[in-house]
Order: sequence, then C-alpha cells, then structure tokens
Amino acid sequence: MSMSDVIVIGGGLAGCEASWQIAGRGFRVTLFEMRPAKMTPAHQTGYLSELVCSNSLGSNLPDRAPGLLKAELRHLRSLIIACADATSVPAGGALAVDREAFARRVTEQIESHPLIEVRREEVRVLEHDGRFKIIATGPLTSDSLADQIAAITGRERLYFYDAMAPIVYEHSIDFSKVFKAARYGRGGDDYINCPMSREEYDRFVESLVAAETIPLREFEQDKRFFEACLPVEVIAARGHNALAYGPLRPVGLTDPRTGRRPWAVVQLRQDNRAGTLYNIVGFQTNLRWSEQRRVFRLIPGLENAEFARFGQMHRNTFIDSPRLLEPTMQLKGNPAVFFAGQIVGMEGYVASAASGLVAGINVARLLRGLSPVIFPATTMLGALCQYITCDQLTDFQPMKPNYGLLPGLSSPVHRSNRNQALSKRAIDDMLDFIARNSLEQVDF
Repeated sequence: MSMSDVIVIGGGLAGCEASWQIAGRGFRVTLFEMRPAKMTPAHQTGYLSELVCSNSLGSNLPDRAPGLLKAELRHLRSLIIACADATSVPAGGALAVDREAFARRVTEQIESHPLIEVRREEVRVLEHDGRFKIIATGPLTSDSLADQIAAITGRERLYFYDAMAPIVYEHSIDFSKVFKAARYGRGGDDYINCPMSREEYDRFVESLVAAETIPLREFEQDKRFFEACLPVEVIAARGHNALAYGPLRPVGLTDPRTGRRPWAVVQLRQDNRAGTLYNIVGFQTNLRWSEQRRVFRLIPGLENAEFARFGQMHRNTFIDSPRLLEPTMQLKGNPAVFFAGQIVGMEGYVASAASGLVAGINVARLLRGLSPVIFPATTMLGALCQYITCDQLTDFQPMKPNYGLLPGLSSPVHRSNRNQALSKRAIDDMLDFIARNSLEQVDF
C-alpha cells in the first residue's frame, strides 16, 4: 500500500468509525492498534472495537438522549451502529450486543476495506510527517503515548478510574428464585431479575461494604471515579439505601410470584447471542475476586453462580478538551491533529464512536479542500461536541448524551412531550445539515 493520507491511532470504537468515514470518502487510512501484540489491563482479545465494560450501548428509544444520538448516527451511516444493530441481543429498550460477534464484525469490515491498512503495533512517537492524525487511543492509552500526548498538548494529562462488571454463566442461575421482565414491560422478558426482600438487601449491603478490595497502589493518592460508572461498593458506602435508589432500584418491576414490587432488584442482562452469558447490571467493582464470588452469591438466584469474568478496575485517561479542542475535534493551534473517543471526554460507547465520526468526516473534508463542519447545537451530536469544547468549563468531567445539553424549544410544549419534541427537532436539523453539506456519501 502506498503512503496513506491519514494516520488513525487506536482501533477502538472511535478509531474504527473515523477510519471508516475517511476511507468511505475515498482516502487511504493507516489504522494502528497495539493489540494483541501489547494488551491493556482490561481487553481480552485482539478484535477491533472490543467492548471491555458493559455489552449495552444504552437506550435505543427515540425519546431518550442515547436513543436520539443513535438515530442521528444511523442517518450519518455509522459503522459502529450498523454493526451493533446487526449483532444485537434482547435488552428491552436498550441496544445491547453479543460483544464477541460485534467486535468480530467491526474487525472484518475494517480489515476488508481496500483503503484501510491495519497495523498491529504500538505508536510510541507522534511523527511530524505532514499527514493528518487522529488520536483515538481511548481510556487505556499506553504510558508512552500518553507522555507524547501530554507533550503536544502542553498540559498535565487528566485521568480517572473506571470499573467493569462481572459476567455469570446462565446455567448456574437458580431460575426458581428469579423472574424475567423488563422495566415497565419494555422489551418483554429481556432481563433476568433477582428480587431481594429487605432482609436480603440488608445482609447483602453489609457484606459488600465490609468486603476486601484490591489494593489500588497508584490510585491511593487520587481516587477519582467517574460518577456514572462507580464501583458498586463505592455506591454502597455512601449510604445503606444508596443501591436501592441506584442500580438495585425496583421501580417498574413486579415479582409475578408475589404480585408486589420487591424491596430491591439485581438485574442480569444477556451478554451474548447464545444466551449463555449474563452481565450483572451496574455491578462495576474493585473487590477481590474471591470476595466477588462470596458477596455476589448472596444475591437470590446467584447462590451457585459461576463467573465467566470477574469485575475489575482500570485507568481511564482523558484530555482537558475545553482548553485543547475545537468542536471539529481538531487540536487548537495544530489543525492537522484530531482527537476522538473517550479520551476527549465523550462518555459511553456511542458518544465515543460519534466523536470518531466527526473527526473522520472533518479530516476527509480537509483533504478535499473543504472547511470542517461543526454540527448544529440542536442535535445531540453537535451538543456533545460543543459541550466538551466549551472553554468556560472550569472542572471538566466526561459527559454522556442528555437532553440538558440541547437548547430550549422555541414554542412551549407539555413536559411529557418535551423529549419527543427535542428529538424531532434534532433529527430534522440533522437531515437538513447532512443534505446541505453532502455528508451522506459514505460508500458501504
């Protein structure tokens, strides 16, 4: 292959999406991914776009912010959303995937594209060779490259710590003690629900907060956790009923055996298409593995649970985007360098991919001699890009899609219809923006 037009560093969701958008517009891409030659503390395979935490990409409902972002990305012909739709598993109103099938499909699509060369090696030095570069190394950026990023940004890098939940084998669940349902009946029997009485909940919380965690070493001086993905033991330590109002909230669920709402509920979500693996929803943790086995077996129905994967913590790295980036995902003062993915502070799988799409589209436009685009603030994609690059933010933390990012409606609507109205305006504005800027030309 001749010298590529663009270098993309990182084969996660953002890097793959960016590469696909650029190649789909006729430009050559070299995509660097260090796995499997060098693994991270959280990844288990060499597949591109491996999901290391949950297998859920969040709500798929049109009147929910994550669902709106997915709808916008479908109109923009996102590779990641297309692969997720093709490998989905039951999850109520959410889009969840068979994580292996999803990663394998993304890998096949990327590796078979004639304009994308995948190089399995670590990038330690950012070469100044005149080519556009997209840095999409994600939350587990290697130390050597993180040092390079700190050098080009001229600022101290930021970081926080994230955790992932354990996965249990379906055959080890005691189905005499659980029931299948989705909250408020959305999705039928998509979740396995482990109901807890008040006594069972009390015993579980007491054991959880007393359980031994893995020593954090580097973490000890600065335990900065992301609020949307807290370890379950950290939530429990905030108050005895914190879990009952958080990941164990029973709202929207009725135990068919009693006809009543349980005191608390632990939900299990299908993790693969075969239905043999289930993720314990909201149970990110840093407990020792032996403690996970002991404490989580106090959950009704999981007394004899066999674990396919235990939970663990890992470092998430992100940059100070409000001071460093333009809404186009370009580095201020160096427009040939782009950032994308969770490293920019767009939290969650879909938002991460979305930032890669923005970077990819804008690199391709610059290669064509066109100006980069800034997506409308009335769209979820545009609102996210403009939020993370707002230089008025003084205490920057990663942000997930939410309706609070969107400007208000010009005409008043009833509160119950507000989300639908915001979503309709966003889709209308996105379709108009796509047409005016000829953004629909990705060759699938």
